[in-house]
Amino acid sequence: MRQYLYLPTATITAACLAAALTACGAENKETAPDSDASAVPNHQPTDPFAGKSGAEIAAKAISTTAGAYSLRMKGTTPDTPSGLNALDMVFTTAGTCAGTMGKTHAGSIQLIITYDTVYRKYDEGVLRAVGTEERASDVEAAVDLLAGRWAKTSTMSEEGRSYVEFCDLDLRMAAYEDTDTSTARRDGHATVDGTPAVKLSGVNGKDKFTLYVATKGKPYLLKWVQRPGGGKPKALTLSDFNKPLKTKPPTGDILNLDRPPR
Repeated sequence: MRQYLYLPTATITAACLAAALTACGAENKETAPDSDASAVPNHQPTDPFAGKSGAEIAAKAISTTAGAYSLRMKGTTPDTPSGLNALDMVFTTAGTCAGTMGKTHAGSIQLIITYDTVYRKYDEGVLRAVGTEERASDVEAAVDLLAGRWAKTSTMSEEGRSYVEFCDLDLRMAAYEDTDTSTARRDGHATVDGTPAVKLSGVNGKDKFTLYVATKGKPYLLKWVQRPGGGKPKALTLSDFNKPLKTKPPTGDILNLDRPPR
């Protein structure tokens, strides 16, 4: 199965941290994807997908979700080279976004992308977590310069364009659309954050997956659980479909990374 979430690889230099995204959490604590809090058994009297196979329901859910102009993704993802594997972000098809991403139990990055500027703020934990292969002096320099401080770069810069790509909801949903869900089969019902859903389970190569599709309102994809290679489950919940992104850029002392250090 194609990895459905990509996260940035961070490289620390002596002057600052330059986050180079290869392509795309408020919560830095991993939760059990199939815990009772997120998926409670719910036997429903009616079935809006009567006569539809699991594969057909999955395809409908993915196409419906891909049609949203904004949504929120929250949870954990299979480990990436950067080690960043948690996020809570709102994405839009305009390439704007806001939220946090980070490394489970280590730290996080606050991120806000407007139409012309990328803002982010690293905490000390994530700077040290992504700098484990860097020189100690470089890590300390990055911590001194960036920890707890907002920094910005233009969306037209090389780094800024990578962040815009990271935030582009259309590109993000393309990963879902490219995933083979032909093996999806009905596997009962559940509720996800209070919304009733049909549960679908399937296998793609060595990966197992479980999808939760809303049975009330539009058939949005509410949750995606992936077990890469039969390993520990990773899960993302999707919500706040088509809600406007309400966030304001930070103010005050902001480090401009587009200006060379003096």
